Amino acid sequence: MNSAFLLLPDFLLILLGFLLVRYTSLHKDIWTGAEKLVYYLLFPALLFNSINQTRFDWSGTSTMVLVAASAFFSAMFLGYISQWFFKANHKSWASGFQTSFRFNSYIAFAAAGRLAGEEGVALMALISGCLVPIANAAAVWALAKHSETHLLKEIGKNPLIIATVLGLGSNLLGLTMPDYIAMSLQRLGAASIALGLLSVGAGLMWIENKKDGALIAYWTTVKLMIAPAIALTVGRLMDLPPAQLTIVVLFGALPTATSAYVLANRMKGDGPLVAACISVMTLLASLTLPIWLSLV
Repeated sequence: MNSAFLLLPDFLLILLGFLLVRYTSLHKDIWTGAEKLVYYLLFPALLFNSINQTRFDWSGTSTMVLVAASAFFSAMFLGYISQWFFKANHKSWASGFQTSFRFNSYIAFAAAGRLAGEEGVALMALISGCLVPIANAAAVWALAKHSETHLLKEIGKNPLIIATVLGLGSNLLGLTMPDYIAMSLQRLGAASIALGLLSVGAGLMWIENKKDGALIAYWTTVKLMIAPAIALTVGRLMDLPPAQLTIVVLFGALPTATSAYVLANRMKGDGPLVAACISVMTLLASLTLPIWLSLV
């Protein structure tokens, strides 16, 4: 089965969420609550448990993490300099900047498992564990400057950063959860994938403010074209093993995180702009992501 069909179940769940919110009684307010449930409870449980339970071969995967980081920081830099080339107010830029480098972890873990099995999930957990805190801190930093909130306070309250730091810390210290707790966390994490993908579809919307179209197109190009190109090129130059190269290209080609919208709204940013970015990137990723994976 090729990569396009491997990813089809994930995009079908996104499509189902899109249809449910528009053609059934499961309206927007229900999905807003579902997204918060995933963001504050279910997905942190998945992150913590995945990182805590995985036994990382740091010596054998350090190059892969460096390749992923090269794509990630390149996208962040290109997203950052967009403020100098586009006429957008600081509120809009601070809100949308994060979409150029943050990544949709729901799609990441679902796709990694189908592409490379348990090894793929473990490799994606390692990349996420290293880069999620940085991604969230950078996003909070940009919005904190806009909203004049305390940066360290916002970072300290972020559930994804907390779960990742606790997972990495417990892993490095060799601490494991009792079986009954680990199983509960595993079930919470499993629920986060399906509900998260449905919430992605429910949140899709069209661009309402046409003047932001060029900025959205720029961030989308950075996230879906430049980042995976860097991941693929550097990964080949570094001679990554096939499974690691597949996961790092998948990471680079992911659409932006849906939690970017939750963060923008919570910190009084430009929520509609971020929602439009998420919609455009998610829809286009259904076409671009399989193409990038076919090049591995």
